[in-house]
Amino acid sequence: MNKAAFTFVCMTTVVSLLASACSSGSGSGPSSNPGDAKGNQAGQTANQEGPVDITVMTNFFAQTPAADNTEFEKKLEQLTNSNLKIQWVSSNNYNDKLNVTLASGDMPDMVYISDPFTQVFRTMTAQGAFWDVSPYIKDYPNLSQYIDKVAWDSTKMQDGKNYGVPRPRSVDGETFLILRQDWLDNLGLKVPKTSDELYQVMKAFTENDPDKNGKNDTIGYGGYFNVDSMGGMSPFEAIFTGATGDWKLQQDGTLAYVPLMPEQRQALEYMAKLYKEKLLPEDLAALKVSQARDLFKVGKAGVVSEKDGTMANYVNEQRKIDPKANVTELVDVNGYNPKGSGFAGIYAIPKKVPEAKMKRILKVMDAGMNKDVYELIKYGLEGVHYNVKNGEKVINVEAKNRDAIGDYQQIFIGGPPDPEYFKVSFPKEIFGDMGDRFAKAQEERRKTTVPNYALGLYSETQQKINAELMKKNQDLKTKIVIGVEPLSAWDDYAAKLKADPNVAKMIQEINAAYKQRTAAGK
Repeated sequence: MNKAAFTFVCMTTVVSLLASACSSGSGSGPSSNPGDAKGNQAGQTANQEGPVDITVMTNFFAQTPAADNTEFEKKLEQLTNSNLKIQWVSSNNYNDKLNVTLASGDMPDMVYISDPFTQVFRTMTAQGAFWDVSPYIKDYPNLSQYIDKVAWDSTKMQDGKNYGVPRPRSVDGETFLILRQDWLDNLGLKVPKTSDELYQVMKAFTENDPDKNGKNDTIGYGGYFNVDSMGGMSPFEAIFTGATGDWKLQQDGTLAYVPLMPEQRQALEYMAKLYKEKLLPEDLAALKVSQARDLFKVGKAGVVSEKDGTMANYVNEQRKIDPKANVTELVDVNGYNPKGSGFAGIYAIPKKVPEAKMKRILKVMDAGMNKDVYELIKYGLEGVHYNVKNGEKVINVEAKNRDAIGDYQQIFIGGPPDPEYFKVSFPKEIFGDMGDRFAKAQEERRKTTVPNYALGLYSETQQKINAELMKKNQDLKTKIVIGVEPLSAWDDYAAKLKADPNVAKMIQEINAAYKQRTAAGK
């Protein structure tokens, strides 16, 4: 194999295909307890056919992509009966590379579509650019059984077809706020439950030397913006609006457009205050996702927006600076925390791929959910990434991170929640009770979690105006937060949005689509 690793310079594009929710890499658990007997039998049958060559384009979150042709990758290919040529693209620039690839028409056999609801992807599916996998999935027991129905339903296009396989994720443990527990302890602070308490914590993390190194070198929060979304700043918007995404379910059963809600203004006022008081990075508007998260990883920021399942890597890095580093996950703020969608993008197969090969690709994806593959990615190779002590597998977290094993979860992952996930990912001899605390936090989060009610809803008007609308919305939000524009500019802008007939039509169509969906579900 000879797969290239790509790091692309960010370029301006008309449509961003990078979902702000995905943002986050591996989630709070490879949600997999995989491959039943049928799945394993399917894998055995596949092995009789000889390995299939598959080119893949996907994202990676590690500092560097996984190397070519490693012993780990050879074992993975053996178990899935494949020869993989993976084009790893940095998550910082994946949307740019994806747009260029889609526009060129020169696509790999499997391409990760981070946001399947953009106008570009919807248009390409309507033009027949990708396989409708709906009629085939019944023949692949793991794909049909271990990818939640909500993920299949939510990723259907307006014609009711699935033009890709959802990349499954747990609905639990969606990206939210995680903070330094040891800093709280150093300052005698409690875990915040409200936006006011969170402000006080971030202020103390900035001004009161939380790491006790005698230097004024920390800030409250490591944030960033996307071109067309709040990015890492989205939790601060959501804890005021109470909405996951741009639409909030009202008591009368209708969906309200969040930018028109008064709570949107309150959220901007809050964030502008954080920035003015230097609780956020000074270069907030210019930071990329990895740079913002690195602030938390290296002990410069006390709070980050991430998934709990990623924290082993963060804490390992933090403990190189402070051996007592520890983190905790917020259950909710102002009674809000987000619910996951059950997927993070989809894998689409271009129609140029012959049907026979398309079926082989589905078979590889199905085999990738078998127990042996799941455990390979979960533990790695014995003697390299884990050792057996007293009958239990003890993971060498540093070795797994070094070889970027976790990034293969961007391709092979799925199934019902693994009850041992936190136990394995956060071994007690290294992380103490951290894994137990994360597991408990997830149980508590289920009580207040809020889904994205508009996810996957189709509005013709929205498809026409939303790309530009989201960029305009975000451009003004960013300027208000960093003090370039006054808060009153949002009042003027919101008034114009409310009077815009296209926005009104979009609201009407989204609500009609939601009504149709809920009626169908009864």
